[in-house]
Amino acid sequence: MERETTCCFTGHRPNKLPWGTDETAPRCLELKRRIGEALEKAYARGYRHFICGMAQGCDLYFCEAVQALRDSRPGVTVEAAIPCESQADSWPAEERERYRRLVGLCDFETMVQRHYDRGCMLRRNRYMVDRSSLLIAAFDGSKGGTLYTASYALKNGVEVEVIDL
Repeated sequence: MERETTCCFTGHRPNKLPWGTDETAPRCLELKRRIGEALEKAYARGYRHFICGMAQGCDLYFCEAVQALRDSRPGVTVEAAIPCESQADSWPAEERERYRRLVGLCDFETMVQRHYDRGCMLRRNRYMVDRSSLLIAAFDGSKGGTLYTASYALKNGVEVEVIDL
């Protein structure tokens, strides 16, 4: 995939979202709408390949939105960037099922490393940014993986579009 036409995503997990796991909450529905809108804009700018880190929360919203975009626009591909084989092992059963279904619907799957260690999530984030020219970030300004990924992208000349939470 060409870096110039590749977009990746970062965002918070449910524990940092005001609505937690309640995806019927108005603010969650609004965020999902705004993610879809950002993807439409990226598509209009020529982005065709989208990489998702497949974490709970915003990553899965993004993955679902890209798959919807792929169903309505030609040439869209989606890649699951998985930090390690055990990423979803401790998730609730319905979230594991959702994760597996979404990974199965992706056009590409990249396993960054086989076994979990403290740095595998950061390596996954760098993998995504290093292959992209646009990062969409659903972000509230707090410290953590989303801030790290957005900062890493900016340091490496990757455009960052923030969707404020």
